[in-house]
Amino acid sequence: MTSLDKPPIGTSTVKWRFPDIHPEGRKYVLIAAAIALVSLWVWDVLTWPLIFVTLGVAAFFRDPVRVTPVEDGVLVAPADGLVTMIQRVSLPPELAGPHALGTEPMVRVSIFMSVFDVHVNRTPITGTIRHVIYISGKFMNADLDKASDENERQHMVVEDRDGLRIGFTQIAGLVARRIVAFVKPGDMVVGGQRIGLIRFGSRVDIFLPEEYGAQVILGQRTIAGETIIARRGIQNVAGVAQ
Repeated sequence: MTSLDKPPIGTSTVKWRFPDIHPEGRKYVLIAAAIALVSLWVWDVLTWPLIFVTLGVAAFFRDPVRVTPVEDGVLVAPADGLVTMIQRVSLPPELAGPHALGTEPMVRVSIFMSVFDVHVNRTPITGTIRHVIYISGKFMNADLDKASDENERQHMVVEDRDGLRIGFTQIAGLVARRIVAFVKPGDMVVGGQRIGLIRFGSRVDIFLPEEYGAQVILGQRTIAGETIIARRGIQNVAGVAQ
């Protein structure tokens, strides 16, 4: 190999590969695959549809590698999905108070995840988990505003090294029937780290401190752990509903 054939310093060959299946979903993939296999002997006309169902379950629980921006003063998206609401709201009771996010209204960015999106959620900032609060509730459409107050949900608060606290909420939807947390109070997390999962369609809300401006707009799609959702010291890129 001549010097002209050598790749530039600092580069390497990268190959695409199928995303891993998160351990939380592997048992569901195995169950779906087993049912498809049994159908070969029971009623083979269902085999191909069940194979597609198995592939769909595997795709739902996919857990791709993400590259989180290494930058101070940014919050990254906690979920893959569609930005459906950006509005100033009163804090949920579980996130209000001096030991959580305070008492003043905050800008809430809501990200809706369809069954086709990755459902592994990630922390928007590096810090320490201060609160993990699970609340049972209904299973109405997660795209509705009142789902924040009535659906099954799980609130989390993470505090950075400067004492700034960021709150976000995992909300179950029409099909979702369980919210799973991978962390507990006192755990140290790195921005973009996996912190939980919601099974089969849902929504995640993130509450922005006053010093952070939303850097996404309605209708934009976000990638968990990669999309910068807010910046410190920057105004909102679009008007915030009051």
